[in-house]
Amino acid sequence: MRLFGIAGYSGSGKTTLMEKLLPRLTARGLRVSVVKHAHHDFDIDRPGKDSFRHRQAGATEVLLASSARWVLMSELRADPEPSLAEYVAHFSPCDVVLVEGFKQEAIPKLEVYRPANGKPPLWPEDPDIVAVASDQRPLADRPGDPVWLDLNDTETIVRFILDTLQLATLQPGGNRHAVL
Repeated sequence: MRLFGIAGYSGSGKTTLMEKLLPRLTARGLRVSVVKHAHHDFDIDRPGKDSFRHRQAGATEVLLASSARWVLMSELRADPEPSLAEYVAHFSPCDVVLVEGFKQEAIPKLEVYRPANGKPPLWPEDPDIVAVASDQRPLADRPGDPVWLDLNDTETIVRFILDTLQLATLQPGGNRHAVL
């Protein structure tokens, strides 16, 4: 299981880019999982539902299951937030985990950068950013700068991620071959 991060400020287009990357990666026969970090309290459950009531009554974990999907909700209560590695350990085997958020993790990352947002780029301060996907060309091309990719060229971004992770894809019939 290989991890690759998608980083950037809120509103930069991280989720939109991931929506474009996922079908292209899975079409290559790869099993892809996603972990997204939320910077605020969130709840996927609703008051009044049985699972919500179980958690409110003190259950540490509640697994909600159906024939279409399942979700495991864990209450941290006073425990510290788990690390990215601890979260990823809950995944079933897969080829790649795309990570949105977890900016401080030492994993290869692509920054989604839009100068029009008025925010400074992350890459000068983060040595793990190996590429920048932007809707504008870089102002300078200096040695040591990350690779600069066109944010609208999803196919090139997919190839860059696969090359960076040295990940093979599946040919029709299930045979793995090197990424082109």
